[in-house]
Amino acid sequence: MKFEEVRDVRVSPDMKLSDLISAFKDMHGFTAQHVAQAVDILREGLKKADLRFLSFTANVVATGLRGVLTQLVESGLFDVVVTTCGTLDHDIARATGGKYLKGFFEADDAYLKSKGYHRLGNVFIPFDSYGLTVEEFVKKLVESAVSQKREWGIRELLQLAGELLSENRDSILGAAYRKGVRVYVPGFVDGAFGTNLFIQSQFTGLKINLFKDMKELSDLVFNSEVSAALILGGGISKHHTIWWNQFKDGLDYAVYITTAVEWDGSLSGAKTREAITWGKLKPSGKHVTVYGDVTVLLPIIAAGIL
Repeated sequence: MKFEEVRDVRVSPDMKLSDLISAFKDMHGFTAQHVAQAVDILREGLKKADLRFLSFTANVVATGLRGVLTQLVESGLFDVVVTTCGTLDHDIARATGGKYLKGFFEADDAYLKSKGYHRLGNVFIPFDSYGLTVEEFVKKLVESAVSQKREWGIRELLQLAGELLSENRDSILGAAYRKGVRVYVPGFVDGAFGTNLFIQSQFTGLKINLFKDMKELSDLVFNSEVSAALILGGGISKHHTIWWNQFKDGLDYAVYITTAVEWDGSLSGAKTREAITWGKLKPSGKHVTVYGDVTVLLPIIAAGIL
């Protein structure tokens, strides 16, 4: 086996991002190698795959990274988004006028509550920018939905939500509607959006058919030949993505970005290689796990593939 030599690199404030990624590849050590590898895998995988997944958790949608996620949805590089209910909450809240504020981790939470703020890490969310905002939107959404029919799958209901938000250039749901990207939220009841759907169903007769989403996903997977996934964070959005791909003998390309560790046996911390034993990633698949904060790493990787 032949090994390449590690190369010393130099940086410049004027260097291009493509040159920075090449520098990561030359310096090789630790996370730098994994970032460069992630870009290479995604460049190839998103070109060759006929089914391409973007999976992410809700916390990053409360940050300005929402813009990068919207950009990826708009790019045409992905066919399917798998995410959590919190993504719907934050995207709707911000798209309908909610203001999320720059805060700090060390804040006094009792004080923040007394002043009318939620805290999500170092992001502060005024009460009036979240709960009531989402509630009012869901009420409008359900009124529009039941005027057409009573029973909906979540994916098609989110398509309708995206239509209502389509004029907002930063909305993930709006971008998905404009580009025809399917958004699946298997844990849709776990947040303000799902709770308000339930409340509105009591008055309107709205019915949610979650099996409709499962039928759509199964058809997409069974009809695909090559699949690829960029998976940000863990939890249900990660698992739902890799779970469905086992029915086509696994993903052909996979990139995980995570801060979770594997030694506790959690799905969130499981590396790409563990998915091979479950049939969720092909043994011949190209894959890498990148450790680090997605708010730092995704802009670099996204710019490398756009």
